[in-house]
Amino acid sequence: MKVSVIIINYNTFRLTSDCIRSVIQYTRGTGYEIILVDNASTECDAELFLKEFPSIKLIKNPLNSGFAKGNNLGIEQATGDYILLLNSDTLLKEDSVSKCVDYLSNRTDIGVLGCRMLFSDGKVQYSARRFRSLSWELLDLFRFIPFLLPYKKRARLMLGKYFRHDENMECDWVNGAFFLFPQRMAAQLPGQKLDERFFMYGEDQLWCEQAKNAGYRIVFYPGTTIIHINSGSTYPAHQLKLRKKMMQHELEIMRLRKGQGFYFFLFRMIYVTKETARNFIKSVVYRLSGRRMR
Repeated sequence: MKVSVIIINYNTFRLTSDCIRSVIQYTRGTGYEIILVDNASTECDAELFLKEFPSIKLIKNPLNSGFAKGNNLGIEQATGDYILLLNSDTLLKEDSVSKCVDYLSNRTDIGVLGCRMLFSDGKVQYSARRFRSLSWELLDLFRFIPFLLPYKKRARLMLGKYFRHDENMECDWVNGAFFLFPQRMAAQLPGQKLDERFFMYGEDQLWCEQAKNAGYRIVFYPGTTIIHINSGSTYPAHQLKLRKKMMQHELEIMRLRKGQGFYFFLFRMIYVTKETARNFIKSVVYRLSGRRMR
């Protein structure tokens, strides 16, 4: 059994090197290969990775074609029974790859497995999620209602920030920073590959939706923990632009799931209003205190 670890690099030589180094240092219980896809970085020559890590496979993409396309290029060269999409800003602190592969190998009905993640400050990242819906948005808007429920029921109903990420949980989607799936699953997706319609952000939701449609379960596994630095810019203007893009992708996913009827109209009205207000509050807090709200 072997896992193909695919990492996308775009102008993050130090972060990516640290990520690769952590995979090599801790992965002991399973065979693996590391496939590094460089998306036309200009920071340095991608060949520098081979000088430091001669055992990896390096794919030099002549264009920065995005996260999904880059991963598909890696999958084309993968020889593993399992594929792990691993963000370049993650760090392993134990043999997370082997633990997750062992868990997945005995459960053929699971299409995608995610693991527990911490931010670099030690706080839990909300990586097990429900798809957005009218009911979820309203409960999140009036969040005192979920907190009237017993924890177990609230966690399973809402996931995300309502879930402690301390137990196995079937969910709708998991964060793409650590995204493990059997090679055979990709062949059952539309086009027999990862959907490339999004350049970046929202792909993990889209792929999980398609995996569920193919009859697979999506599972969060807390038996191992990695660090996800989440190295995005803290500049308010950049953050606002990012959030707008993510909102667009959320709406596109909802449109794919529910069509463009009355349900979509109501969802868009509630979701856009709520998130616009929330983003405004986050930007004000940042400007006044310098604190970045998650």
